[in-house]
Amino acid sequence: MSWGLANRLSRIIRPEDGRTVMLAVDHGYFLGPTSGLECPTASVVPLAPYADTLMLTRGMLRTCIPSTVDTPIVLRVSGANSVLDDDLSNETIITDIEEVIRLNAAGMALSIFVGAPHQHQTIANLATLIDLGERYGIPVIAVTAVGKDMVRDARYLSLASRIAAEMGAHIVKTYYVEEDFERVTGTCPVPVVMAGGKKIPEREALEMTYNAMQRGAAGVDMGRNIFQSDSPIGMIEAVRAIVHGGASVDDAFAVYADEKAKGGAVTATAGGLADDRKI
Repeated sequence: MSWGLANRLSRIIRPEDGRTVMLAVDHGYFLGPTSGLECPTASVVPLAPYADTLMLTRGMLRTCIPSTVDTPIVLRVSGANSVLDDDLSNETIITDIEEVIRLNAAGMALSIFVGAPHQHQTIANLATLIDLGERYGIPVIAVTAVGKDMVRDARYLSLASRIAAEMGAHIVKTYYVEEDFERVTGTCPVPVVMAGGKKIPEREALEMTYNAMQRGAAGVDMGRNIFQSDSPIGMIEAVRAIVHGGASVDDAFAVYADEKAKGGAVTATAGGLADDRKI
């Protein structure tokens, strides 16, 4: 591993504990104005100091995130589709490597759709991106996207995660499943980061985070369960308490509740597309 690649990877996954809290705010690339991200500057910038990295598109980074924000950036570099298309797997690489370098990104994220109609295209995209990442010293995060008609279980997710690692991905982002999640993390030779998924009650999201960490995850890449919470700062602090502090669910929930009680609650506004059309 080159010095540059190792250095950037250490900005994503903290070397002192090998864990990370990524804040995913890239939903607009195919969903448009998602609830809670209608005004990204107002919702994301206050959360940035609590995140180890921000995962977002180049457009949001340029227009909504001040250059003084020093939280490392993971750029979403796959897309070219929208929620209006029944086949969400039809994605390609949408950001040039020179743009990634100009924006001083710590990493690049790309979705693969194993078992979907455009499986070959998305896995080939990943291989191309990894070649570029190795050439220029930029880590690649492979996101195991799951189409709305596909089953999320350990058998499928371990297959998709292992394929991503075999292609050369440096980190794999995948979903948590209650049954046999250890199979997913245990058969993937690179760090596995849990995707937050759709919005669920805060305590349930913290329980999911705790269970994923206990079963081998290297961290979380959480979005809607943070920025759509009634206390986004309280929620990201609670997630950090579990991931980096080893807190119990009860202790983490107390962190969230204390912050909410201070009056810092922010309710996500309406206007985003319905969750039932999301992957």
